[in-house]
Amino acid sequence: MFELKSIDCPDKAEAYAELTGQLQALLHGERDFIANYANTAALLWHSLPDLNWVGFYRLLDGQLVLGPFQGKPACVRIQLGKGVCGTAAATRKTVLVPDVHAFPGHIACDPDSCSEIVVPLIQNGKLLGVLDLDSPKLGRFDTADRAGLEKIAAALLASSE
Repeated sequence: MFELKSIDCPDKAEAYAELTGQLQALLHGERDFIANYANTAALLWHSLPDLNWVGFYRLLDGQLVLGPFQGKPACVRIQLGKGVCGTAAATRKTVLVPDVHAFPGHIACDPDSCSEIVVPLIQNGKLLGVLDLDSPKLGRFDTADRAGLEKIAAALLASSE
């Protein structure tokens, strides 16, 4: 049985390394992507401070469709190139936005969101979707979060089909 352990590291890189280890233990032996995406969203929700939404959008029929998440109900479909999620999917690059209100075309699923980071999920050269985290705090995410969440995404993809 997996036991959620609090991460008590002041250094973000060290905290994300510990979180990645917890994720690998949580996903060990399970290959189903829905189960793994759901558990990843729950782990991030309970482990990272100052979040108001964390979850996944899957690429289906040329658009992003809501997948497993934690937080308030969300937008169900997002076009590629639209908003932060659509931009990350279209560019296949992580998009870090300190102030979503200053991001052209931001899609406000939750008016309480102030900052956001979106990591594209790419496996064997194919875009599968995105990992999306929102915060009610301006400037919540930084380059250490980018690096850590990209490692989280890689661990998730390595454990899922």
